[in-house]
Amino acid sequence: MLLISCPNCGPRDETEFHYGGQAHVAYPENPNELSDTEWSRYLFYRANTKGTFAERWVHSTGCRQWFNMVRDTVSYDIHAVYPMGAPRPDLAIPPAAESGTASTAPDSTTTGTAAPDISGTSTTPASTTAPEGATK
Repeated sequence: MLLISCPNCGPRDETEFHYGGQAHVAYPENPNELSDTEWSRYLFYRANTKGTFAERWVHSTGCRQWFNMVRDTVSYDIHAVYPMGAPRPDLAIPPAAESGTASTAPDSTTTGTAAPDISGTSTTPASTTAPEGATK
């Protein structure tokens, strides 16, 4: 669960909000002069940033006001919430550490050719007797 701090209502559950896409995308000055390709790029082409990203959000079940948020798309950490029309805050945020289950280590079972290390596991067969107190 993500706790989002609405600038008008305070901290609320993420289920009260809706994502509105990338922030700070300027509307074309003369949209009638755009070609179909330019118009489609304005409508559909957005950055797909891994890491710190400025987004638009609306508190749809609360004050119904739009606001901007700088959030890390990897760790979900919220770094700043600021009103619409305000410039993006200049934040010195270190990049998030890589996460996930895939490994590029040479002894990995998902990559490479070496067999996994099983020295810490038991190789004796499991007992066939029932534990004390167990019933059939």
